[in-house]
Amino acid sequence: MKRLFTVLLALCGAVLPAMADEGMWLPNLIARRIDDMGAKGCRLSAEDIYSVNKASLKDAVVLFGSGCTGELVSPDGLLFTNHHCGYGYIQRHSSVEHDYLKDGFWAMNRTEELPNPGLTVSFLERMEDVTDVVLYGWEPSMGEAARDSVAKANSARLQKEIALPEKGIKASVEALYYANKYYLFVYKVFRDVRLVGAPPSSIGKFGGDTDNWMWPRHTGDFSIFRIYADKDGNPADYSPDNVPYRSRKYLTVSSRGVSEGDFTMVYGCPGSTREYVMSEEVRYIGEVSDPQKIALRTLRLDIQKKYMSRSQAVRIQYSAKNANVSNAWKKWQGESRGVARLHTVAAKQEYERRFSAWAAGGPYEGLVERLGAIYKQREPYYLAYEYFNETVRSLEMLSLAWHVGGALSRGRSAGALAGSFFKDYYEPIDRETFEALLEAFRANMPEDFQPAYFKQQLALHGSVAALAQVVYSRTMFTDSARVAALGPDDLEAVQADPAYLLYKGFSDWVDGDIMPVLRSIDGLLRHANRLYMKAQMEFEPQRDFYPDANLTLRVAYGKVAGYSPSDAVYYRPVSTLKGIMEKDNPDIFDYNIPQSLRDIYAAGGHEDQSVCFLATNHTTGGNSGSPVLNADGELVGINFDRVWEGTMSDLQFDPDYCRNICLDVRYLLFVIEHIGHASWLLSEMDIR
Repeated sequence: MKRLFTVLLALCGAVLPAMADEGMWLPNLIARRIDDMGAKGCRLSAEDIYSVNKASLKDAVVLFGSGCTGELVSPDGLLFTNHHCGYGYIQRHSSVEHDYLKDGFWAMNRTEELPNPGLTVSFLERMEDVTDVVLYGWEPSMGEAARDSVAKANSARLQKEIALPEKGIKASVEALYYANKYYLFVYKVFRDVRLVGAPPSSIGKFGGDTDNWMWPRHTGDFSIFRIYADKDGNPADYSPDNVPYRSRKYLTVSSRGVSEGDFTMVYGCPGSTREYVMSEEVRYIGEVSDPQKIALRTLRLDIQKKYMSRSQAVRIQYSAKNANVSNAWKKWQGESRGVARLHTVAAKQEYERRFSAWAAGGPYEGLVERLGAIYKQREPYYLAYEYFNETVRSLEMLSLAWHVGGALSRGRSAGALAGSFFKDYYEPIDRETFEALLEAFRANMPEDFQPAYFKQQLALHGSVAALAQVVYSRTMFTDSARVAALGPDDLEAVQADPAYLLYKGFSDWVDGDIMPVLRSIDGLLRHANRLYMKAQMEFEPQRDFYPDANLTLRVAYGKVAGYSPSDAVYYRPVSTLKGIMEKDNPDIFDYNIPQSLRDIYAAGGHEDQSVCFLATNHTTGGNSGSPVLNADGELVGINFDRVWEGTMSDLQFDPDYCRNICLDVRYLLFVIEHIGHASWLLSEMDIR
């Protein structure tokens, strides 16, 4: 009877993956999911999706930069990703004279494609479970500290043995399932990636912050790059002698479109999820962390937008910065509301009660209570750390002072830092942000969690506003010429600068008072979470657990589907060009489309041109730019967002609300042809 009761408890807590489209699955284990995928319409084999021995879909997908995904669409290294993933590189090529953000950019031949120093794309060569290798030499009796030490040393040795820097081969060992498993990922990294095309921001960012995370969406969120290699096809630094990379696999582009109920698969690099954490972590995120960070970013955004609306030059300088600040700001709002709507904390508490009943009398007894106590101990310190990140670290001039000091102490000059910094710096924004954020820090952080130097400066000057006047009037770091001329001999002067001293006061406080406690707590937390993950898998042995996202390649699958965000409302899953025209407003920056698009629409024949569609694929940050594939593995869209009501999917997936937003590839082709007049690009794609 006791055994039967235990089984029934586990079944009550189980999540049956076949009932929903939750999951970010490891490609090398996709054979475990292929029957379920087939039942939902997929016509691919597991080896079509992932293979080491032959070209497969994985060979057409790349990690773009350090946080997005891209896909190859031609045999000559042509690559699609999101406009917002390429945004920073488009901005770097822009100026008042050549505003590629506003006007778009289209190379008309390969000689016009623009290099992007520092941009890389990484192909996954293979992945494999190396848990036994990583933990070789460790026994449970040695304890958790020894386990971490052994894993770190063995991982470093394995990575070094496999890496071939001269061939662009990089190896990375990643902990999955909270370090219950370790996986090796081997990449080939290409360093010559050139900008080929980008629509005007009024298409690529249509709807701006107003529509971000929302549906219906009408954003042509794409940009086009090309990968170059040396004459032998190997990764190489930029050179005019490099040639387009001849890819092992590229995607066929489907022009058939999608309909509600069609199978979809997203193949990409999701960044971070926390699906298996306990209730205390979710409570902190939804009720403490998200609201605090939302309030701080609201201050920053309001200040930036005020100045950006007054000047085209400032708008160009701060477009990428503003978009970066806004993206998480809006996501956190949807996340906290979703957690509240789904009663995620209460649901996890109920799960924990069932788990604890199962664990009673066994090796996991008391684990939930221990985890909860650790999270409670961590909370004030982690909030202080997050507050530091969202305030002092986001102040541009203070951060410049700190980084210049670091460069000079290492014997370097400040010229390169100054050049990149002042190109996109506007002092009035930074100064007003300084006053707003540090006043919020003063007012909202308990006095015991404020740096002594900060309190001393406030006592000396009387207010944050007075402190700002002193810092900005006396610092050298608002003078671009002076900063550019700084060298190692100026280190003493830099370290006496009021901007440097203020940042140092906060940094010393974080390093001395906050991080030692957090590191100690995090060690306890890592151990407890590893045990909790292991225990959950034993508690629900019939459940197919997928590892949390960590920017490694994953497969998510589902279908094209609308959703109902509230009573009596149903959103259809496809938006059209007609919707763009309904939103078009020359007086509102986010909705001022190019005149050429108005002219095309007025000429008739394109009213039903699809723009975006919704699907039930489980995605998160990092999936931006991921290919959305149909049942035959053909490209039908590019993933770029989630709906606002479903952003809590990083913590809890809800099939009723969680939808990923995809650019319909047919709109991409339409824009290339009719807006960019770059049909030469279409000729190298396999369009069916």
